[in-house]
Amino acid sequence: MIKSSRFIIILAVIASLLSFAKFQHCRATGWAAPDVYTHMCYSDLSALYGARGINVDSWPYASADNSVEYPAITGIVMWATGLAIGDENGYKSYFDLNTALLALLFVGVVFLLWRLKPEFAPLLAFAPAVIGSLYINWDLWAVFAALISIYFFKEGRFDLSALILGLAIATKFFPIVLLLGVLIYFKDELVRAIRYFILTSISWAAINLPIAISNFDGWARFYKMNIDRGNDLGSIWYALQLRDITFGNSTLISLALALLATVAIFNFAKQSKLASFETFAVSAFLAVAAFVTISKVYSPQYILWLTPLALLAMTRKEERAAFWAWQGGEALYHLAIWQYLASYTGSKFGLPEGLYALSIFIRVATLAWFAQALIHSSRNPDFSMSGAGDSLSALHQKARPS
Repeated sequence: MIKSSRFIIILAVIASLLSFAKFQHCRATGWAAPDVYTHMCYSDLSALYGARGINVDSWPYASADNSVEYPAITGIVMWATGLAIGDENGYKSYFDLNTALLALLFVGVVFLLWRLKPEFAPLLAFAPAVIGSLYINWDLWAVFAALISIYFFKEGRFDLSALILGLAIATKFFPIVLLLGVLIYFKDELVRAIRYFILTSISWAAINLPIAISNFDGWARFYKMNIDRGNDLGSIWYALQLRDITFGNSTLISLALALLATVAIFNFAKQSKLASFETFAVSAFLAVAAFVTISKVYSPQYILWLTPLALLAMTRKEERAAFWAWQGGEALYHLAIWQYLASYTGSKFGLPEGLYALSIFIRVATLAWFAQALIHSSRNPDFSMSGAGDSLSALHQKARPS
């Protein structure tokens, strides 16, 4: 266990620098294709700077058909950082400013994890797919906000936690599924659960309503795109489609699977023998894992959503093997998606459809394996190596003559 906050911050800074080095080739060459894929350094930070009018200081929700495809706070961050750029090297300067902010957020995420789970927090800074994904998108803004909410939740400051969770949902939509863990935590305190949900909604609405009222079509574009989205990269639906396996309405099937997953997570919580917060942590991870697995897109940077929650959910050192197997599956997918996309942009080499589909299945399978390891631990918390050692020691003390 790392006891020094200084050391954990140094680890996070090193990981941030390694990630920046990964993106440096594209930064130096102007994000030209197919290099942007073959060198695995594609980033929405640069791609959307001109594509969404950020380079000309356009309000991100002004257009009905070209608004930013993200919730309100992310759009505001994109716009505000664009306002700070005024030189002729706009793309590079915009990328540099946003990566600097994301690096600070990553340091904050690792530090918060260290405060919440010091024995597992360092693993975040060593996870290869995490390092490779830091600067693909603005996801760390939401991840940081979600972890602050969880931190205050653990401290029992539920009102503040709820208000911050509303901000996290207004940044990226995925933290909304953390409410399932909250509901499980407050299963015997309905009034508290309702209060938490109301405060979260108020916080979210305070950010969204002014934008929705003034630019409804631009604000709603994110939600419409996700409802109307076809089977997209990384999803099991896309992998099945590549293998010529299709379904009539994957949206309805996804909703049905989401309902089944919710029931399964509630059933898990009933059987869990962990303490309340630990059950909340595992439930929160399972909810997000189900969300990304069932959804119609599973982007490479979603690893940033999952890994901090995974580390919060871990309770035994024995779970590390399953954790690294899952991270290996993510690293394999991180390589596969860029080489698959390279094959469509004039690259001499690329990954064929069959192998890309296989990488998706491996990614989902390793995630499921790790989730199963967490569920097994929650049902058998006394059978960890440390717990077994303590039990044997206690038996030995009882057996000794007084």
